[in-house]
Amino acid sequence: MPPDARPCHPALQAARRPRRVSPVELPTDILVITGQTASGKERLAVTVAERLGGEIISADSMKVYREMEIGTAKAPADQRRAVPHHLLDVADPGETFSTAEWLRRAERAIADVAARSRVPVISGGAPLYLKSLLEGMFEGPAADHALRTRLKEEAEARGAPVLHARLAQVDPLAASRIHPNDLRRITRALEVWELTGTPISELQKQWGSRRPRWRPLVAAIRRERTDLTQRITERIERMMRAGLVDEVRRLAARPGDLARGPRQALGYAEVLEYLDGRLAEKDLVPAIIAHTRQFARRQMTWLSRFPDVVWLDAAPDTPPEALAERIVALWREHVGGTP
Repeated sequence: MPPDARPCHPALQAARRPRRVSPVELPTDILVITGQTASGKERLAVTVAERLGGEIISADSMKVYREMEIGTAKAPADQRRAVPHHLLDVADPGETFSTAEWLRRAERAIADVAARSRVPVISGGAPLYLKSLLEGMFEGPAADHALRTRLKEEAEARGAPVLHARLAQVDPLAASRIHPNDLRRITRALEVWELTGTPISELQKQWGSRRPRWRPLVAAIRRERTDLTQRITERIERMMRAGLVDEVRRLAARPGDLARGPRQALGYAEVLEYLDGRLAEKDLVPAIIAHTRQFARRQMTWLSRFPDVVWLDAAPDTPPEALAERIVALWREHVGGTP
């Protein structure tokens, strides 16, 4: 038998076979531009996307809804033509649009943008959207509509703070993080407790536990309180002049009920109260300003918890171009290029 025809030991045969290497899916580089409401993040994101060859993926929980233009400060048509926007106008105002649905669509949009060698620029300030994207989704039990109805009826009869006090007894940590009037989050926390017997704060520890799919650069605009308040006031006054009341009136007149999200959105909730006669005209703008400022404070609390945020301190006279130049330099360093 020729030497090269002799049987080979199985171990040697295995060693000589070409090794099959499983492909390793590298994390996708993404750019997140965020900040409090009215801080200027949308304009900044568009400027950066133009310079980097990027596309905007909206992380705003109300811009997903069609027919909600003025009160959500959606990018005007010329900006959308200059820079493609994703996850705008993808839901009807009568639909409930969940964080899980947004995450599913956002992941698909990021993959599509990156596959075309464009830069995925996530722009928005919805804390739960950003948290789900960067740290993973909290896998809680499915909604129990009968239980939610019971809790809602109890809140209407006795007030949301009564439910908040009950939550404080079974899950003090969750209660400390939720405002006593935030009925939606109180209801969900009590729902999780009643369905599982486990505090939602304990289950939420799974956030951030999975291997990240992204390699994010997170940049957040930060403004002084007086500056932000002035910007909030000016934005709301512009919305009123642009016809916010008429926009909400058209939404309220459409067939079917509005989903909870649109009903409780900044500006929309107050205008609905005004149209129902529960809020005087003179109190309308101050109420929207107060609600928006409260939301901005909660946003900052959330954003401060995200790790490795690059804060962009902006003064009233800081041009968006100056902030954009810094982000572009940070991005090029982030992806390994020359700043």
